[in-house]
Amino acid sequence: MDIMRERPRHAAAIEDLVVDCFGEARFGKTVYRLRDGVRPNNELGLVALEDGDLVGTLRFWPIHVDGVGETILLGPLAVAEDLRSSGIGSRLMRAGLSRAKAFGHSNVILVGDEPYYRRFGFRRDLTLGLMLPGPVDYDRLLGLELVAGSLAGARGMIGRADGLPVRHELAEMAAA
Repeated sequence: MDIMRERPRHAAAIEDLVVDCFGEARFGKTVYRLRDGVRPNNELGLVALEDGDLVGTLRFWPIHVDGVGETILLGPLAVAEDLRSSGIGSRLMRAGLSRAKAFGHSNVILVGDEPYYRRFGFRRDLTLGLMLPGPVDYDRLLGLELVAGSLAGARGMIGRADGLPVRHELAEMAAA
């Protein structure tokens, strides 16, 4: 198995894998509102290839965190169903986080299963002062400091890196 940087030629296979893993309902999630119309961070995106077939992917997206500034949002991490629990996700995570640190990123935010991501250093206590613009299970909002103390000032709303407002139908109904 080879882990390599994502390339434009992988785009269709990545989309197919993400659909297989998360379905079309993923577009209704708040984190997807942060990604709408935003390009993933090209220097950090990774794929796992086995015999030339794409079997895993990991992407990072630019976001803005109040009290911190620009940071990165991890996800999705997706692995072909028949290869889950084979270590591909862990290899992608370790390689992706290593690249993030090498490229000078100070921290990473994600929404995911804390028992899985804890092994990579993600913690809920680092994001207790943060909110997302839309519905989210805050027990799943996790942070990782690649530089010690880099999330110490994190307070308030997580937003798009481009500063545009996040439009979420459920958030808009709640505000009305």
